[in-house]
Amino acid sequence: MSLQDDLTAVRRNLNELVRSVERLEQDVARQAPAASGPAGREGMVSVPDTPYDSTLWTDSDDEGLGARDRRAP
Repeated sequence: MSLQDDLTAVRRNLNELVRSVERLEQDVARQAPAASGPAGREGMVSVPDTPYDSTLWTDSDDEGLGARDRRAP
């Protein structure tokens, strides 16, 4: 392949990339209003560093393991 052929292929790929990015930007712009979430729920929520109260987990099942007093089939 000659240098001219390489440059032509690069230009073609670059043009295709530009078109793909433009389509992606349009898709994001269409979905942006739906992705913003319900009104009044925007912003960050702070989570305290203090440990949770262990009584919150009383009588809870271990996720993926099932209940403590039962055996898997």
